[in-house]
Amino acid sequence: MYDAIILAGGTNSKSLSQLNPQPYEALIEIAGRPMVSFVAEALAASIHVERIFVIGPSKELAACHLPENTTVLEGGRTILETISIGMAALGHQRKVLVATADIPLLTQAAVDDFLAQCASTEADLYYPVVQKEVNNRRYPDSKRTYVRLREGVFTGGNIFLVNPVIVPQCMTVAEKIIENRKNPWKLACIMGWLFLFKFIIGMLSLKAAEARVSEILGITGAVIQSTYPELGIDVDKESDLELVRATFSLSKN
Repeated sequence: MYDAIILAGGTNSKSLSQLNPQPYEALIEIAGRPMVSFVAEALAASIHVERIFVIGPSKELAACHLPENTTVLEGGRTILETISIGMAALGHQRKVLVATADIPLLTQAAVDDFLAQCASTEADLYYPVVQKEVNNRRYPDSKRTYVRLREGVFTGGNIFLVNPVIVPQCMTVAEKIIENRKNPWKLACIMGWLFLFKFIIGMLSLKAAEARVSEILGITGAVIQSTYPELGIDVDKESDLELVRATFSLSKN
């Protein structure tokens, strides 16, 4: 069993605020409910998840209808500060699931599959990727950031399995990686020139990327190939919100 942390402190972007005036992304309304509630429910439905910590604007989040095994905590000023608050609240150093609050299409099946794959290998940090063709087959109108690797074209997910022990030592570099997670070029520059060269010519492999991240952070990392695009369909621009709302609307019909 794993505990889970939902990062819910992100402020609403200018473009999204025109469609929904909520000050925080986690509170953006979808199908009459705050977006974060869908993420929490998907995690709570998993047989592998025990407790859930939702970390962000505690007053606003406390007013949301969340699963019974959920605890709301006040977030920090940065993503990593918020992660640290969550890690401290765990009371243990077992691996923890970390998810962002802006992936409302997340499902129990996606969570269970990710964790089942993680269980097959030993690592400190597990990160999911989804092939472009898999994403487009399920969500053809989705506009995602992709990278071309030797094995194919991939996009990243917004859910991670983390060993809490590694968090303090990874703070500085991890913050840079998180800040540039949607900018493949800047991300490649952080990784080094050889990494960048292989990335440019499309010869960088998933294993090489996994090894380089592990080396830079001083940890053991594992890339998990998922067939569930819901892990990465995040809502951070107008087209994303429209896609998610349309998806929920269709599911009701």
